[in-house]
Amino acid sequence: MELEYEDLTQKIIGAAIDVHKELGPGFLESVYENSLAIELQQRHLEVVQQKELRIFYKGYQVGMHRTDLIVEDKILIELKAIKSIENIHFAIARSCLKACNLKHGLILNFNTIPLEIKRVIVS
Repeated sequence: MELEYEDLTQKIIGAAIDVHKELGPGFLESVYENSLAIELQQRHLEVVQQKELRIFYKGYQVGMHRTDLIVEDKILIELKAIKSIENIHFAIARSCLKACNLKHGLILNFNTIPLEIKRVIVS
């Protein structure tokens, strides 16, 4: 069974791998975010960085959150530069997906060798 947006997901992963090969681990998340945005744009993909999301509770706006990257208005990318991806990172990604009204996301951890890649899908 093919996953929805499989081709787009593979393009994003390929771009992330190229960034990881070029820079390696050890930089701040913002360095990887900016580099990946450039790499994706060079592959003719639409990328939005640091999109502000209004967070609501029972109809009241209770705060704001910023995403790392959204590609083609279909896939949320959460970038990390940490020891390893943990369950809390999946919870955060799922919350962001809900707030963005998206179903597909990737968590990319650039601080590991090889690049750590996790899919997040909400129904």
